[in-house]
Amino acid sequence: MFKINGRAIGRDYAPYIIAELSANHGGSIDSAKLAITVAKENGASAVKIQTYTPDTMTIDSEKPDFKINNGLWKGYTLYDLYKEAHTPFEWHKELFDFAKEKDITLFSSPFDETAVDLLQDLDAPAYKIASFELVDLPLIKRAAECAKPLLMSTGMASLDEVREALNVALKYGCGDVLLFHCISSYPTPVTDSNLKNIEYLRSEFGIEVGLSDHTMSNLASTISIGLGAAAIEKHFKPSDDAIGPDSSFSITPNQLSLLVNDCNDAWRAIGKAGFHRSLAEEESRKHRRSIYFMNNLKKGDIIRSADIRAIRPGFGLPPKYVDSIVGRHVNHDVERGDPVSFDVLKEKEGEKND
Repeated sequence: MFKINGRAIGRDYAPYIIAELSANHGGSIDSAKLAITVAKENGASAVKIQTYTPDTMTIDSEKPDFKINNGLWKGYTLYDLYKEAHTPFEWHKELFDFAKEKDITLFSSPFDETAVDLLQDLDAPAYKIASFELVDLPLIKRAAECAKPLLMSTGMASLDEVREALNVALKYGCGDVLLFHCISSYPTPVTDSNLKNIEYLRSEFGIEVGLSDHTMSNLASTISIGLGAAAIEKHFKPSDDAIGPDSSFSITPNQLSLLVNDCNDAWRAIGKAGFHRSLAEEESRKHRRSIYFMNNLKKGDIIRSADIRAIRPGFGLPPKYVDSIVGRHVNHDVERGDPVSFDVLKEKEGEKND
């Protein structure tokens, strides 16, 4: 367990739901602010943005290496994609201040050391390392040195790459690390989610694990809670009709609300191991089977097997006592439909009723 802005994060606590804004501001700071407002209204634990410029990500080149030839962003150069998608540095302070006004946590994914410096100046409460940057060990080192919680996605990574990144984070001052199981495919087919990796990562590294979910529904996120996910990250757009590079695989405000509710319900449904009766069952206990008299009997009569039966409701003795009741005497008159209790039974000589 660790905390971001005082909010505990771990399997024993309600899921930490991160609404990832990414490029869904559409180039408008007002839209970014709307997203923060809507995320708060729909129950998100935090909003995450991304901190980079096109020039910190790549170079402006038309060479084949820099062109995207398939997938969601086919036809873009890397530079043009990041130019359209980035959240300008000059917006950051205003957005952080706005999030404080709305009482929701805001943090970011830095993509180079200048981004870390900016976020450190803004006292960002946590840092997220994107899957594509998991192999950028100098970046992880710089973020770890800020001594804030560090969340790292593991898309495309080998186990050795995850271990190497984690070791750097721990070595350079980050004591609170969460790994996100992630499939870096946009969108991710739900059948490729491989959610068993949540348990595997936790077993392998002994730290909290979450899910960075790029599927088109909330199903994988909800299931992941049952597998021990402590946090969920999901791309989110501020309105149903928002358009941008990431909008086609981003959830709407209503879907965000459902995500929060479903994940919290899943977490509550897990409960705790051990056979203890829940409060919800107390009313149902009275409808269990128990022993009732089937015939009218007079004081002193011997109880025959035909005189009693285990039926519902449950106000009599449990059915396990049937055999021991047959042959006993009743110590006062009883009627058909009366529950059998020890108070009705005459003690056998040398015995005491339990």
